[in-house]
Amino acid sequence: MKIGIITAMSSEQKQLANQLTEIKESSKGPFNYIEGKINSNEIVLMQCGIGKVNAAAGTVEMINNFQPDCIISTGVAGGIDTCLKVMDVVVSRNIVYHDVWCGEGNAYGQIQGLPTFFEGNETLYNTAMSLDTETAIHGGLICTGDKFITDRKELDEIKSNFHEGLAVDMESASIAQICYLYKVPFISFRIISDTPGAENHFDQYLNFWGEMANRSFKVTETFLKALPNRIG
Repeated sequence: MKIGIITAMSSEQKQLANQLTEIKESSKGPFNYIEGKINSNEIVLMQCGIGKVNAAAGTVEMINNFQPDCIISTGVAGGIDTCLKVMDVVVSRNIVYHDVWCGEGNAYGQIQGLPTFFEGNETLYNTAMSLDTETAIHGGLICTGDKFITDRKELDEIKSNFHEGLAVDMESASIAQICYLYKVPFISFRIISDTPGAENHFDQYLNFWGEMANRSFKVTETFLKALPNRIG
């Protein structure tokens, strides 16, 4: 199976590139790609850049250039639920925009004509949730918007609109939307790097990359190695 993996930041891409064998690098258009293998699966890894537009553009390019059997968005996200702590993982049962409003007749978070919630692929979701790992893995709702959330008031507003929300990021819903349009199976697999609203929020984020990233990305490696060789 050919798996497209999209990260937002170079630090995330570096963590994943270290897990590949038979590495080959290439450039197509504005994006760079790292191809390799994990077990019997072919991997195409790209860094799209931060935010919804970069994520959407990167996903279209990934699909057009490599025709992956599925796409995984991975990297870090902010936790927005009290059940989460730094280094936990959230897997997208579904994904929504937390900063979209298209007016009357549409649900908050819904782009008119599209589903409000984009569903994660069942095979990928079940694989992630069945991992035997010391890291806590939570399945649920990821909320996406073009903002790095640090303010408690903003956090509370997102939670009031989406009570089931577990994590926030800046890419997953855009990637999910493109995969929905192109009918490509998709999942978001996100490590919690910080808990927005906490007094030491930004310190948490910096400490994650300084002290915890190498350990926490091991669960991503476990997930990728556990993936089947086809989507059921």
